[in-house]
Amino acid sequence: MKVIILAGGLPSTLIEEDEKMPKPMAEIGRRPLLWHIMKQYDHYGYHDFIICTGYKGDVIKDYFLNFYVYQSDITVDLQTNQVEVHRKQTEDWKVSIIDTGRNSSVLERMYMAREYVGDEPVLVSYGDCLSDIDIGEMVKFHKESGMSATFAVAHPTGRNEILSLEPDGTYRGTGSNNSGGGQDAWVNACSMVLEPRALQHLQHPLGTTLMDCLAGTETVQTYRHEGFWSPVETIRDKTWLEHLWAVGLAPWKVWED
Repeated sequence: MKVIILAGGLPSTLIEEDEKMPKPMAEIGRRPLLWHIMKQYDHYGYHDFIICTGYKGDVIKDYFLNFYVYQSDITVDLQTNQVEVHRKQTEDWKVSIIDTGRNSSVLERMYMAREYVGDEPVLVSYGDCLSDIDIGEMVKFHKESGMSATFAVAHPTGRNEILSLEPDGTYRGTGSNNSGGGQDAWVNACSMVLEPRALQHLQHPLGTTLMDCLAGTETVQTYRHEGFWSPVETIRDKTWLEHLWAVGLAPWKVWED
């Protein structure tokens, strides 16, 4: 099963530089958010990635073209231009990077990624969220439900749109009125499993969310995640996650070094 990562948004507000970078390239513990997300999926056995880029996609391409060098220590002979790599490190990943346009919506990016997916279910993740979602359990739940789409949902962090869920966990769209508060409040946790048939319903009007697009034609199920989940939207978010990483308490670090 392949993993689509949506990494084509506008410039990051997390990097205080004149030259802004794509948000998925903002660093936590000297590693891009993108790397952290991919390590999580890799931990559960998913190594084939499709990265949908937009704003400054060349930065993401450069990172993976030189991934082997970025991961290791090097010595460069400036006279001969020879490079010696020390402490060689890499990952067992296959990475497809596609330019889906600077101003494309999530639906448009997903539509353009279809040809890279094939005729099998696909995992999808946003490129600016970290969590300790058990991807294996989410996939198992999705398969047992028999639905065409399963979205992970989590409790809000304070800035998220509350979803209206039915008692059985299905999502009917924004027209439903079953939203609650407190522990009954759920938001899109930016991780999902989609069947091939779900990808056939992505041509919808501008402004429609992916969940609402699918809910209009398919039964959308939700996987309720009670653990850690954090969108990385502000400098404050980034600082907090940096602290968790620095003190060895990063909940999303489910892999072993």
